Amino acid sequence: MAAPRFWREIPSRYNLLGTRCRNCGKVFFPPRYLCPQCGRKGNVEPYKVKGKGKIISFTEVYSPAPAFEKQVPYIIALIELEEGCRVLAQLTDTAGQEVKIGEEVEMVFRKISEEGEIICYGYKARPVKSS
Repeated sequence: MAAPRFWREIPSRYNLLGTRCRNCGKVFFPPRYLCPQCGRKGNVEPYKVKGKGKIISFTEVYSPAPAFEKQVPYIIALIELEEGCRVLAQLTDTAGQEVKIGEEVEMVFRKISEEGEIICYGYKARPVKSS
């Protein structure tokens, strides 16, 4: 199997697919096979995370990894999703806006980097527009 196809076929990469423990109900993203909350091995089921949450911490990056050199500066945020799990994601759609702890965000799929002719996509977070 070619490497690009292998990465595309990981279910949690493009679907925000995590797991939920059948015993205690705790949700995990990315998926786990063992519940660290109650220690039940293999007693987890697939769970599609809704992708809505709040920023609990963030930082602005000025010295990026090589694949992100063209995006400087950018913001990385620790986000607590509604289900209780936490994810680390780059914020997008924040130009000219002040980022705040407690701000509501939603997960979106965007281009992350390019490796030659291969474009890598993954999840990022964007502020929820207030109406």
